[in-house]
Amino acid sequence: MNPEIKRKLRMGLVGGGGAAFIGKVHAIAATLDNRARLCAGALSSNRQRAKDSAPAFGIREDRAYSSFHDLLEYETHLDEEDRIDFLSIATPNHTHAEIAIAAMQAGFHVVCDKPMTTTLNDAQALVKAVEDTGRIFALTHNYTGYPMIRQARELIASGEIGDVLAVRSSYLQGWLTTFDTNADAARGVWKTDPEKAGSGSLGDIGTHAFNLIRFVTGLTVNKIAATVETLHSSRLLDDYGVVQMRLENGTLGLITYSQMTHGRLNDFSLEIDGTRGALLWNQESPNQLIVRRQGQSTEIMERHPGGQYMLELARQSTRIPGGHPEGFYEAFANVYRAAFDDMARNIANGFHPGINTLYPNVYDGLEGVRFIERVQESASSNSQWLEF
Repeated sequence: MNPEIKRKLRMGLVGGGGAAFIGKVHAIAATLDNRARLCAGALSSNRQRAKDSAPAFGIREDRAYSSFHDLLEYETHLDEEDRIDFLSIATPNHTHAEIAIAAMQAGFHVVCDKPMTTTLNDAQALVKAVEDTGRIFALTHNYTGYPMIRQARELIASGEIGDVLAVRSSYLQGWLTTFDTNADAARGVWKTDPEKAGSGSLGDIGTHAFNLIRFVTGLTVNKIAATVETLHSSRLLDDYGVVQMRLENGTLGLITYSQMTHGRLNDFSLEIDGTRGALLWNQESPNQLIVRRQGQSTEIMERHPGGQYMLELARQSTRIPGGHPEGFYEAFANVYRAAFDDMARNIANGFHPGINTLYPNVYDGLEGVRFIERVQESASSNSQWLEF
């Protein structure tokens, strides 16, 4: 149960109906630790699909709404002990700001899929809404929830690998190599629409790489220079990019992202070079963190809650014994779990965490949208270095 209130939090979900992927992930992750239950939803912009999808999510017919406007209107008129506490948003990027701002103004907390918005103006409006309403806002950069990513963060913070000299993040997929933009795909078609997506692979996976660098190192970015390409023959949005960064203290940063690399599924890696050692983590082997020191044997840290080398944050982020793999859903659920702690405190005593949270928050989201815009600006000006 939640630490400050003796009940489960009540969840509403916008998006996720039909063949959509990420909405189901939100529903599973939010309820994985038995701290929330899904009560209401507006699961599609198609009214019939919204109704038809509800039973698969366990949503009663009377709380299966045909639009997020209806959801907010009817939920706010329910008794306090029945209405939802928070709204999860799993809709196309261009809708995030409108839904999230309306939800917070109606009194609900928000968990939103990334990227937070498609424009910097919308992102700044969301920051203002969070500050004005005092609601909790979490952004599901779910890779921050992996225990061994949190182990890496704690190792760096403790000085285990010395000063950070350079960071490299590579996020490679191949699904666009065979994607037909003229066909009616079951899901994800909106990601090819500039008006709805705002950016292509940059917003889809490049922002994850950027966010993870910031989360693990704790370093801010000062300058950016980028090259982005559209390699797919009929796409309008970017699908390949290289981003150079200069972080604080002179630290070098490099991001490579692609959804046009044949045979790559979800190959997301992070490497950190320090003055005393180096770290390597790969999402397809998420339960391992590799530690290297020149002239010494390579150390492989396994996710194991009983391991003496496991630091407290990483240990608290695990659910099952070592050797039993934890992965995508559990990491996603760790973001929810951290947000639930703050929601429960807010409901109990009005607590608000401000700018520093374990889960990605609205300020991280603002930084992610700024990252997208700066990359696009640099790429359109012959890879010119820009202040971040």
